[in-house]
Amino acid sequence: MQAKEIVKLTEQNVMPILDENGLEFVDCEFVKEGPQWYLRVYIDKEGGVGIDDCELVSRALDAKLGDDLTEQPYIMEVSSPGLDRVLKRDAEYTKYKGRLVDVKLFKALDGIKEYSGSLIGLEGDNVAIENEAGEKLEFERKNIASVRLTVII
Repeated sequence: MQAKEIVKLTEQNVMPILDENGLEFVDCEFVKEGPQWYLRVYIDKEGGVGIDDCELVSRALDAKLGDDLTEQPYIMEVSSPGLDRVLKRDAEYTKYKGRLVDVKLFKALDGIKEYSGSLIGLEGDNVAIENEAGEKLEFERKNIASVRLTVII
């Protein structure tokens, strides 16, 4: 089974678990890092998730997936996306409107690859932010490596 199929199957199996427990699906990935494969499921809820939430989902999902998911051994991780979460889904651009974000580009624009500002949101195929000078900046999604919430300490 290919990685995309494993992710899709995992998403299908985890959604009822999350719905039953008032949790939100954020993302899922099946990736190889070094010699090891990882199945990662990121969850959230209002006020943040705790270790108990992650354990509950991990156990329930492991029971649903069983041993037949893939022939290669893997490590399953269930966790929060973190305070500096990467925005991936369209709904997150609405949910986090007004929050400070860091935008990293694949290629420099006017000699700059990283921008920061207040998230305006999605405008067509563009991500819009307002920088400290109050200027609106727009970036084509295809040119964006990541949009991440800024953590202020």
